[in-house]
Amino acid sequence: MTHAAAILDSHPAHVTITHRDLVACIDACFDCAQACTGCADACLAEDSVAHLRTCIRTNLDCADVCDATGRILSRHAGADTDLARAALQACITACQTCGEECERHAGMHEHCRVCAEACRACEQACRALLDNVG
Repeated sequence: MTHAAAILDSHPAHVTITHRDLVACIDACFDCAQACTGCADACLAEDSVAHLRTCIRTNLDCADVCDATGRILSRHAGADTDLARAALQACITACQTCGEECERHAGMHEHCRVCAEACRACEQACRALLDNVG
């Protein structure tokens, strides 16, 4: 059981979203944020950074959106479902953009392949949860 699941199970607020989908999305958001941050750092360490500028930018944007979404989804006291839906949609968009950009470089850079994989997983988790948000 992840810490997100343990907190959700012990939270006194009534959560109407399927716990499994919520925990999976929170975990995917934070995992993707880390992967994107790490990928941006790895891109900066490459010998030729110029062709990776867009990748670095989308990595950092995606990491910020994923982190914010995971944090929003982790708060349940007085939760705003409209905000949760907007955050999920923004996260889906950021993950699509970053995943596509990283896939362009995946053949040359393993860190981009891994990041694209994390983006796709997060995008899927956000879509699954979006279908269940009040």
